[in-house]
Amino acid sequence: MAGGHGGGDYKDLVVFLAAAGVVVPLFNRWKISPVLGFLAAGVLLGPDGLGRFAPVVPWLGWFTIDDADQLAQLSELGVAFLLFMIGLELSWERLKAMRKLVFGFGMMQVVLCAAVLAGAFMLLGQPLAGAAVLGMGLALSSTAVVLPVMAERGRMRGVVGRATFAGLLAQDLAVAPILITVTVLTTLSAAGGDLSPAVLGPALLTLAPAAIGLALIVLVGRLGLRPLFRSVAKSRTKSGGGSQELFVALCLLVVVGAGVAAQASGLSMSLGALIAGILLAETEYRREIEINIEPFKGLLLGVFFVGVGIGLDLDVVAAEPVLVFGLALGVIAIKAVLIFGLARAWGLSARAAIETALVLGPAGEFAFVIVNTSLVDGVATPAFTQAVLVAATISMFAVPLAAMLGQRLAKSAPTSPAPAVASGAEPDAKAASVLIVGFGRVGRLVAEMLAEHGQDFIAVDTDPSTVAAGRRDGHDVSYGDAARPEMLSLCGIGTIKALVVTMDAPTKVDEVVIAARALRDDLVVIARARDDRHAARLYGLGVTDAVPETTEASLQLAENTLVDLGVPMGLVLASIHERRDKYRAVFQAAIPEDRRHRKTRALRANPKP
Repeated sequence: MAGGHGGGDYKDLVVFLAAAGVVVPLFNRWKISPVLGFLAAGVLLGPDGLGRFAPVVPWLGWFTIDDADQLAQLSELGVAFLLFMIGLELSWERLKAMRKLVFGFGMMQVVLCAAVLAGAFMLLGQPLAGAAVLGMGLALSSTAVVLPVMAERGRMRGVVGRATFAGLLAQDLAVAPILITVTVLTTLSAAGGDLSPAVLGPALLTLAPAAIGLALIVLVGRLGLRPLFRSVAKSRTKSGGGSQELFVALCLLVVVGAGVAAQASGLSMSLGALIAGILLAETEYRREIEINIEPFKGLLLGVFFVGVGIGLDLDVVAAEPVLVFGLALGVIAIKAVLIFGLARAWGLSARAAIETALVLGPAGEFAFVIVNTSLVDGVATPAFTQAVLVAATISMFAVPLAAMLGQRLAKSAPTSPAPAVASGAEPDAKAASVLIVGFGRVGRLVAEMLAEHGQDFIAVDTDPSTVAAGRRDGHDVSYGDAARPEMLSLCGIGTIKALVVTMDAPTKVDEVVIAARALRDDLVVIARARDDRHAARLYGLGVTDAVPETTEASLQLAENTLVDLGVPMGLVLASIHERRDKYRAVFQAAIPEDRRHRKTRALRANPKP
């Protein structure tokens, strides 16, 4: 029994789930990052929180986590899922659009911060290998904390948001090289730090299995992942949209399988998951995979942060408060100063540079992954490393405060024109104007007409064969169910100008329209209708325009007949448009007054050129 409280082996897991269901929603209500909620829950429910009083008040033992090791494996899975999701975000288009900031400002920030922090740790008496590992670990910021905090404060759009995201993206790219470097340092440390060729050569050769394993993961992934997902997607199509569980199971298999394969090669599980995500980033299944993985990532990553909170040794804080808080403030200050200078050098204004520097100053979740790896392998000094990890945890709690302080300092900073080097940030990838749901015969024709008139679009379809054909022709088509709000959000429904639903299944058309209207009331929505009754129903659901197949076919036949009989084209077109307007008026007459004006509101929000 865990902790002797009669709760069995699952008592700690039940306590964690209770924390996820109670503590974290409270933090959400207070508009505080859920990550901080998990960290706080770990501190509260750990042996240094309520656990301290359990010997005096026995019933408190039911509400504490006695054995953090029970959550360790789930915690490792959480980090693997986070890295997998990061890999999915590392698409070529995104990197290309932000290449100057990512590979310039971002990478220089990682290298410079790691070097300066390593030098500071050497001055504090740490050996070279240990100082290097600590420096690399603390040079990274918290993607899981910074992005939600910035989004909550409405700072993701604009210069600061792009610069912050570019810095975090560069750090994510640096994780794999850092993990490999830690492996090399561990090997050299085991050899006594001897850098002679006689020792260095065999040490580097120990990485051969890792390199072979890495190459095999990449090879198998490139050859097998897309066909595997296509096979599962086809089974979903044949079963009428079912077999969702099979798709979820495949996503989990890819993450865990890649992680286990990496572990078998002597690498970390996180690195394998990152590579799997990168391999899938360019496929048509990326968005659907993100939706299926997100719930697991959130919960398992919560286990990781609870574990971090449990690891916040309050005894260390009480014994060495000056050292711990000094390390936390020192890390934030050193990184903030360096990032501010680099941001200015890369073209950010003083105001944007201040805000970016402060939010990227605190340490991140990968400090625990990297530093704990070195601690297990004996590279770092245990006592000092524990103080560093506690300081890193405290600095993560400071992210919301740093964001608020940065925003206030930015307002008081003098305005100055940004240098022309990067004009504050690299521009985002060009957003699509139209989202086409259904890329069959009708959807493809709509896409061709949009392209002919210079309108950018993206498309979504549930038929993997249709998606594959569209991508072969160079179109941005993704596999997924657009009736799910999560899919619409990933496709950028918040920024597109129009949604065109071309599917020939009336029920699915209705579902997509309902989901889209729930997310945006001002969006132009044009939907394909089966007949007049379906068109009337779509107007009731809030479409801007419904195009019934039977009516349009009849109008087209009448137009061709009249023209062939010699009636002037202008008169024919005028009468066709007049009849079409009459039909539309009939459809709209049956819907409530507030919905009848959706089209007017949508056109005002998206005026025609």
